[in-house]
Amino acid sequence: MARRRLDRDHIRLSQRRRGHPQGNTSDFFNSLLEPTDALFVGVGLIIGQRARDRIPVISGLPQPRDEDQLKALGAAAATTGAVALFHAVGITPEAKTPDEALHGLAPEEKIRISRADIHHALARLSSVPDGVQLAAVSLGTPHFSYDEWMRLLPLLREVGPGKGVPIYVNTGRATLTRLQDEGALAGMEAFGLVPVTDTCTYVTSILERLDGVVMTNSGKWAHYAPGNIGVSVAFGDMEDCVRSAAAGRVVRGAP
Repeated sequence: MARRRLDRDHIRLSQRRRGHPQGNTSDFFNSLLEPTDALFVGVGLIIGQRARDRIPVISGLPQPRDEDQLKALGAAAATTGAVALFHAVGITPEAKTPDEALHGLAPEEKIRISRADIHHALARLSSVPDGVQLAAVSLGTPHFSYDEWMRLLPLLREVGPGKGVPIYVNTGRATLTRLQDEGALAGMEAFGLVPVTDTCTYVTSILERLDGVVMTNSGKWAHYAPGNIGVSVAFGDMEDCVRSAAAGRVVRGAP
């Protein structure tokens, strides 16, 4: 078997995994009891802009609910920058302490992230105000994990969206097959659920309507969709998206 030689700058090499700039979020998170999905998206957007193609070390980040929140952070950072790897102190491997993540060296730059920074970064994802009519919802960029589906499906049953607003969910083929085999998606089409596999709705002509507002919980989708497919975007947490589909208009601040 031929062996591929790793580039000397490849992040799989331990010497290339050292963090460079350090983002400090401690002041912002001290007052928060529960991390939200949007918070991780917002941090990712800011880190990507500031770190560019360097490896950021984030300190003060609250413990995530699951790996999906870290996935959202990484996707957002790779969207606004070229971040291929990040360290979160006390959370990710190789980052038990800032010193470990930085390989004992001083950070190249220190970035402090405030509550206002997060609010501003998230606000820029939306091009429409609350209350406008909604054409569709798109979830799952990166692809929805099985655990994310297990959060979404009970929410659909609870809220019962049925206003004719389709809810597209991008997911992997293996994940969709597992859900189908388990019967987890039975009856979900009544709520407007449209699973999409092996692609994302911001790069392929899948959405039925491109002349309206699409709501998403993905920072990556909100960033790319306006330029790629020409839609207006509203950003919100998953709960906001589902409740908006039920209302037929953009609503945020889900109870």
